[in-house]
Amino acid sequence: MHTDGDKRDDEKKQKKKPAGRPRSGRGTGAGEKAERREWYQLDLSAIVYPTLQRRDFSSVYRLSVVLKEEIRPQVLQQALDLTLPRFPTYKAAIRKGLFWRYLEPNDRPGPFVQEDVKNPCQPMYFKENNRYLIRVYYFRNRISLEAHHSLGDGTGGMCVLLTLTATYLRLLGYQGIENGGFVLDINEKPDKEELEDAYMRYANAKVCPPRLEEKAYRVRGTAEPFYTLNIIDGIMSVSQVAAVAERYHATVTEYLNAALLEALLKKQKEDGGRRLRPVKIAMPVNLRRFFPSITLRNFITMIYPGVDPRLGEYTFEEIVQQVRNYMRYHLNEKLLKGDITTNAETQRNPLIRVVPLFLKDLVVRMFYTKVQDRNSSAGLTNMGIMKVPEGMKPLIERFDIYMGQPFSRRTNCAVISFGDTLTVNFASSIVETDVERYFFRRLVRDGIHVKIESNR
Repeated sequence: MHTDGDKRDDEKKQKKKPAGRPRSGRGTGAGEKAERREWYQLDLSAIVYPTLQRRDFSSVYRLSVVLKEEIRPQVLQQALDLTLPRFPTYKAAIRKGLFWRYLEPNDRPGPFVQEDVKNPCQPMYFKENNRYLIRVYYFRNRISLEAHHSLGDGTGGMCVLLTLTATYLRLLGYQGIENGGFVLDINEKPDKEELEDAYMRYANAKVCPPRLEEKAYRVRGTAEPFYTLNIIDGIMSVSQVAAVAERYHATVTEYLNAALLEALLKKQKEDGGRRLRPVKIAMPVNLRRFFPSITLRNFITMIYPGVDPRLGEYTFEEIVQQVRNYMRYHLNEKLLKGDITTNAETQRNPLIRVVPLFLKDLVVRMFYTKVQDRNSSAGLTNMGIMKVPEGMKPLIERFDIYMGQPFSRRTNCAVISFGDTLTVNFASSIVETDVERYFFRRLVRDGIHVKIESNR
């Protein structure tokens, strides 16, 4: 159903439709004409996500903050209306050009705060919700932000969520909350570097390393009905997990990766297939750790720690060592810059630039389905320790993060910490929970106390 606002925007589009890639909105001066529209190129990662859109799949992730008091939805809506203009690439709609998609400013009413739903991260269709690509939910003392990955990664989304939360708390009368870190000043204009495609700034290696990844083991499971996302949360002590990881001479991320790999190895053995395959995890890396950037858009790349059971049986200690060696080899500026450069070459190629969008979509979708998605058995991301302004700390209980609906039958795992609370959030689209069960059994066997929550 189209609103009057949709019709007016369509008329404007017919009068002045960008041919191919629209002009970037960077560097707009205050003295320029007020009616000038700002267009934002999709960043290097964001180009892929709309291509994978299906009726039953969108690249949507969820970030949640759990406060210590009940949410007041009317105040939360007021805070959202005040906060979102500070983030122009989130207050945006996605559009198609002849050669590329792009983001345009969205001045339609909304988005509107909603009561939470049982199955989060539902598909996000580009023409619904007044074309907004974010949703804000509340339930009891929880505020949740869902965002389409074409707008930005978890770091950008967390800036939106925590700035919204800070604004909400100030409206309730908590005036001692300062700006800083993930909390931005809603009265400031965005820095132009917040809106940049940081990939293109650092894609300057002199060689493009090839990617030769072998197909990984795929979890077999019973598909859940459309719109069903199974959530299993494990809540534990940061200090306990860190002490166990240190016992294995590993970081927390390395230890949790090893626990998930062990679970996948057990699942593959249990499946009893005739042919063993490598077990690998798709792990996003926040490139801001290696390359200075304050971009609120996507700035991540993927690495694939794993083990190959065809080489023999692995003890858990050997899995940890394999992960540790892999991570410490791959997580360095030189290799990551080469990976960025390989990704950027396709966008820079003048021949590819003039290929019509529908052909680009066809090729990218085929490559992702036949190659990229088969490179891993599960996903795991760790946002690390959340740092918030001192005035907010006493008001927050914990955070949650969900990677969202998997593209294929599998489970995704996300980790986030606040204070001494570490949360592991699993999201899957299959009925069986063997992988999650094996994962948490390893943690409990190592002496970690785990509290389990689920939407089942």
